[in-house]
Amino acid sequence: MTVVRRRFLTATQDETGAAIVEFVVLFVVLVVPLAYFILTVFDVQRHVFAAAAATREAGRVFVASPTSDAGQARAAAAAAIAFTDHGLAPGDGTLSLSCTADPCLTPGATVTVTYDTVVSLPLLPRLVGGRPLAGLAVHVTHSVPVDQFAPERP
Repeated sequence: MTVVRRRFLTATQDETGAAIVEFVVLFVVLVVPLAYFILTVFDVQRHVFAAAAATREAGRVFVASPTSDAGQARAAAAAAIAFTDHGLAPGDGTLSLSCTADPCLTPGATVTVTYDTVVSLPLLPRLVGGRPLAGLAVHVTHSVPVDQFAPERP
């Protein structure tokens, strides 16, 4: 008959401190990238919310303006206020207006406000000239109808 001896860990062979090493490795491998991903998603979402608010307000202000020239200035000011409310610089992207009729404020026409920008990834440096090293493109469009019962404005 054979006797099987089981070997037990002695005091000199225990795994003291191994849990701390495993925790640190898992923290660095899993939690740090997850936190960076969440930070990136929130930053991009902040830019999208600001761009949506800016295009909406710029369109509303433009169609309520007395002239197209005054409307463009007021739309730019309204967009700048919307970006400032979200903690962003107003000049980071391109705001453009397009119309379905000429002049833009023709009753029944549609004014489309578009905003394009590139959101740089957080914690990454910028290249020469202020361009982001890596980023995500944000494109927001909002259309506003001109009141069909309003008088035609230049």
